[in-house]
Amino acid sequence: MAPRDLISVGVIIGAHGIRGEVKLKSFTADPKTVANYGALQSPTGEIFEITKLKPATTDFIATLKNVTDRNRSEALKGTELFISRAQLPKPSDDEIYMHDLIGTSVYGANDTLLGMIVGFENFGAGDLMDVKVEGRVETVLIPYTKKFIVSATAAKVIVDLPEDYLEEGKRDDV
Repeated sequence: MAPRDLISVGVIIGAHGIRGEVKLKSFTADPKTVANYGALQSPTGEIFEITKLKPATTDFIATLKNVTDRNRSEALKGTELFISRAQLPKPSDDEIYMHDLIGTSVYGANDTLLGMIVGFENFGAGDLMDVKVEGRVETVLIPYTKKFIVSATAAKVIVDLPEDYLEEGKRDDV
């Protein structure tokens, strides 16, 4: 896991071609801006620089400085890319970076503690809060949308869930 001063902006999801290009999934609000941050750091401290970025069907094809063959690009599959928090623009008063919510307590609309945010996921249909719910072994994914999130600050997230949402196997309304 990355230190809190490093923010994940993308992940290498595979190799592309024979010259070392990689398939890149961007986590930035405007996906193409992932190339604007300059040097990107891996969890091991390795530095990567995007020299060319072109859109693909669902993600991007990126050329990385000093990655020149398919073997190297295949070895990078799964590598998450980070920037320093200082490189991010300051969010406006009504915005918060999702990264800043990790570790925040989650409460139901009736002000009952549900658990704590342990991360975020996005499998293509939208952002999901990964919440460790009190008294449960498994985490619960809650859509990070206005339909479910009443308010979100670094101190507290309030959700409004359907009555049976936390019951096993009941996710019909998502």
